[in-house]
Amino acid sequence: MVNSMKYVVFTLLAAILISLGSGLYYLSRDDADSPKVLKALKIRVALSAILIIFLVASYFLGWIQPTA
Repeated sequence: MVNSMKYVVFTLLAAILISLGSGLYYLSRDDADSPKVLKALKIRVALSAILIIFLVASYFLGWIQPTA
């Protein structure tokens, strides 16, 4: 269970970074008001929200424990 959760988190983080890179690419190549830049921002925000919801749900379901 823990290994599969790591894969989900790392996959989401990688997708967020890819979206960040594509947004930077479109921002430098196209106009700042380009729809491609907006689409990359929407995808990045959605993926970040999914990651946060997944981590909070995992905590409340007892799948992850704080290790301070």
